[in-house]
Amino acid sequence: MVHVQRTFVVKKPRDIVVAYLRDFAHAETWDPGTQKCVQTTPGEIGVGTEWHNESKLAGISTELTYRMVEDRADGVKFEGSNKTASSVDDIRFSDAGEGSTRITYNAIITFNGIAKLSDPIFKLVFERVGGKTVEAMTRTLEAL
Repeated sequence: MVHVQRTFVVKKPRDIVVAYLRDFAHAETWDPGTQKCVQTTPGEIGVGTEWHNESKLAGISTELTYRMVEDRADGVKFEGSNKTASSVDDIRFSDAGEGSTRITYNAIITFNGIAKLSDPIFKLVFERVGGKTVEAMTRTLEAL
């Protein structure tokens, strides 16, 4: 299992931050690994909404189906899976004063079967990507 956590502050009010990040299709703009992310269930976004995500990290392409499992004013959680891995993106929000929002982002990736052997390598990859994610998410949110 790989677990990466980052806490950072963006200069945008929480309601704007939550409204944007609860649509996982926006991962295309803030997640350095995401190449394409499309909502696959019709209607309004809420618990149960699903997205098809295509990502590429360290030269390896993968596709996961993500589902929103929590949708609250103080956090959203998405669970993704395919036959090789499962992923949890847990994003928490709190007010940070002066129209800013503190974001705590936890990414937990669990590899299945023989892929578990790659945990140490992917821990390094995801730690590096974690820093890039903070930069991209901050830039994207502050531009809204």
